[in-house]
Parts: sequence; structure tokens; C-alpha cells
Amino acid sequence: MMKSIKQLMDMHERTVLITGALGGLGQVFAETISELGGDLLLVDYPRSDYSVLTKKLSKYDNQIFCIDCDLESEEDRKALITKIYASNIDLSVLINNAAFAGTSDLDGWITKFEEQSLSTWKRAIEVNLNAVFDLSRELTPLLRKSGKGSIINIASIYGLNGPNMALYKDTAMGNPAAYAASKGGLIQFSRWLATVLAPDIRVNSISPGGIFRNQSKKFIERYEGKTPLNRMATEEDLKGIIAYLSSDLSAYVTGENIVVDGGFTTW
Repeated sequence: MMKSIKQLMDMHERTVLITGALGGLGQVFAETISELGGDLLLVDYPRSDYSVLTKKLSKYDNQIFCIDCDLESEEDRKALITKIYASNIDLSVLINNAAFAGTSDLDGWITKFEEQSLSTWKRAIEVNLNAVFDLSRELTPLLRKSGKGSIINIASIYGLNGPNMALYKDTAMGNPAAYAASKGGLIQFSRWLATVLAPDIRVNSISPGGIFRNQSKKFIERYEGKTPLNRMATEEDLKGIIAYLSSDLSAYVTGENIVVDGGFTTW
């Protein structure tokens, strides 16, 4: 008998791990999974306060586990994996959402290419690629065992396209090489995993466009002027695609990079 859309969306009896769970996207992803009935394993920086988010999600009556982890640390990642296996969590979905995006005041980051530092390059690669490799590899047995395994990697349109540096003129913003290279690598790694882990585990990536976060007015105007939908994204714009790739709505979808950018990369 053919399942209904409601049945395909149902995430009951599935646990979803979200890295960077307390970030803007992470919180929206957590609420999306909760709405669909799924349980959560939230991962963020050491000494994080999950209480505000867990209180917000308490209305959904799902199980929520929280584990601290500095994804830039290989030792911390090993400890995270050990805790997950010790907890006997039946993991169905891994959302690699955490990312090293840097800040404008980080040395060797937002500057001309000749001044971008190897140390910040290595930090970005460690979080945006090495940590994803680590978690995906170590958690594959659990995802395979679930029978509904799905890995979702959060990439970026700058893993696909070169940056238009004119967008950042006269602002403190920029577009470092390490961010673009790591996100491009993440997209290709997702494709590679999709073929290697099939048919047990589906693997896809999502490439969001620019998300509104009170950036420079100049930047916002320039960005929106180059976007067919004439606005930047909100975190809520990613709810549908996370629901789709996490659930059986996408049971026959793997190896895809889905762009959610309001048409920015169309032109």
C-alpha cells in the first residue's frame, strides 16, 4: 500500500544528530526534526547551554540528548564517538551542520589572499572537512544498523561558485579561500560517500545561499540585487529541505547537492 505524505514525513523512533546545534541553522533543524516526531542528539561547543533550546522543544515530547564537543579537536571527536556508542543511541540521521566560518577580526582570515594564513586554513579544513570525515566514518555502523541511514552535509553556494568580491566592498566582510575550498570538498565528499555507502545509507549535501544575519546594509542591498527572489535567506527557508532529506520523503534521493539560494547562482 502506498504511504501517505504524512507517513513518509514521520520521524518517530529515529534519532538525529545535529552538530552546531545551537547555531541559527542548528536550532531550526532541531525544531524541524522535533515537529516530525524524531529524537535529537545535540552537539555543540564545550560548556554550551542547551537549556533555552531544549525548553523550546519540550512541547514536542521527544527525547533530547546533549553532548559537548569541540569539533576542531580530534581528541574531543573521539570522546564524542565513545559517548554515543556507550549511550546505545539508535542513530538514523547525521546532520553535519557545524562549520568554521571565522570572524572579521581573526588573523589571516578576512584579508587579501597573499595575507591569508595557513593556520586559519588548517582550522577551517579541520572543522569543515576532517570532522565530517571522522563523524561520518565512525558513525556509519550505527546509521547502517538503523535501516534508515541518512547523512546530510551543510555546504555552501561558495563550494560551487567563486565569490563576487564586489559584494563585500567597504565592509568588514569577506570570502576566505579556506571556506570555499572546504565547502567544495564537502560537496564532493558527499557524492563520494553516496556511492560508497549505498544502498544502506543515503548521503546528500545542501548549499544554502546568504542568510540574513544583520549584515552590513551595503552588503544586503548588493546581495539582494543579485538574487532573483530579491531577498536573503532566513533559517526557516531551510526547514523544508531538512525535513525532506531526513525523512522517507527522499527515500530514493542520494548523491545530490541541493541549492537553496533564492536563485542567486542561476545567473
